[in-house]
Amino acid sequence: MVLVGKLIAWALIILGALRVAMGTYVATQFIEFEAYEAATKRYLGSGTSGDAIDKGLMFIAAGVAFGLLARCASQRGNASNPD
Repeated sequence: MVLVGKLIAWALIILGALRVAMGTYVATQFIEFEAYEAATKRYLGSGTSGDAIDKGLMFIAAGVAFGLLARCASQRGNASNPD
């Protein structure tokens, strides 16, 4: 069960980093409003690039929290079952 928690944590961190990277890319590369709006709809699916960056950072924070919980669970499991 701890392995699943670690996988979910890594998935959240990776997906959050990709979301932040895509939001930053759209914000910096598309200067004209029409191109920015089209790129936001096409690549991000959210209202603005700032919204995408915020959601990505929240994914990263959730992944770190989930990873810490999985690590605590694995250490607790090792302490209660000494070999």
